[in-house]
Amino acid sequence: MNAPRPYAPMPGEPRLTSLSHGGGCGCKIAPGVLSEILKGTAAMPVPKELLVGIETADDAAVYQLNDEQALIATTDFFMPIVDDPHDFGRIAATNAISDVYAMGGRPILALALVGMPINVLSTQTIGRILEGGASACRAAGIPIAGGHTIDSVEAIYGLVAIGLVHPRHVKRNADAHPGDVLVLGKPLGVGVMSAALKKSELNAEGYARMIDCTTQLNTPGPDLAALPGVHALTDVTGFGLAGHALEMARGAKCDVLLDWRAVPLLPDVRTLAAQGFVTGASGRNWAGYGTDVTLPAGFAAEDQALLSDPQTSGGLLVACAPAALDAVMAVFAKRGFEQAAVVGQMGAASAAPKLVVR
Repeated sequence: MNAPRPYAPMPGEPRLTSLSHGGGCGCKIAPGVLSEILKGTAAMPVPKELLVGIETADDAAVYQLNDEQALIATTDFFMPIVDDPHDFGRIAATNAISDVYAMGGRPILALALVGMPINVLSTQTIGRILEGGASACRAAGIPIAGGHTIDSVEAIYGLVAIGLVHPRHVKRNADAHPGDVLVLGKPLGVGVMSAALKKSELNAEGYARMIDCTTQLNTPGPDLAALPGVHALTDVTGFGLAGHALEMARGAKCDVLLDWRAVPLLPDVRTLAAQGFVTGASGRNWAGYGTDVTLPAGFAAEDQALLSDPQTSGGLLVACAPAALDAVMAVFAKRGFEQAAVVGQMGAASAAPKLVVR
């Protein structure tokens, strides 16, 4: 593929991606390692107002304020996935805000988290990162009301995102029902594209599609949460589609049956993956799934890489009753998510839930 004209850094500055050992949500600690780290964490008293905590590895914490309102609190930050500072800021902020939408809420404000190598990057470049984040917040209709900055070896940017939701509309990742239909809101392949970009092998059209995907706010979340047939919501990010589907399976205590041929993919990512443009996080993710993913015979290596591909600012994964499917698809269409697709269903109850790929 023909490489795009690369973003030209300020004179004397390096490419942003050269400062990061892993970009975007590919920076996440692999799910198996994270589970090992957290297993020894002492349990703390949980107030009854805490509707969602750490028990199901959900997208955000939710604390009930009164009969009509619950507060959503989440944070997300990472190292550059692209070289353009403005695009990096937009992607990071969009990704952080997504967790509010994934709980069924509406964002109300954000705080900026900024770690920058101030002796390496100019104040102009750092300012462009922050402006990119601010532009995503403006698109979401929220202010950046404060934040914190440090001098860091690697460039790091993200947000604390705060939102509100009606307590009855909170959608956890753990509440899917057997027989629910699964809908994915965005195509996969961001990690593969980022790997190609880092080696200057992503063309201009591919880069534009990557930016469009990663900066599209998951605004269907609140409308989906208000539908009575929607039982569970999450967003697909650093653990890949397989990892987040497994979280849904374990929470619901039933298998997830995934129709791989129906999963939407970004253009050309299967070819790029076959050419070896795969992130290290994809392999770490796969190792972390253990034996909880069952693949069909002859499943291609590039498809396996895409199944575990870390998504930065990925799409919503929705579990809904079959009778609610038309309403779910209508919400996605209304919000401009043309590639939203039915990708599988929740299977039977299981004491050892698995992701079964068909």
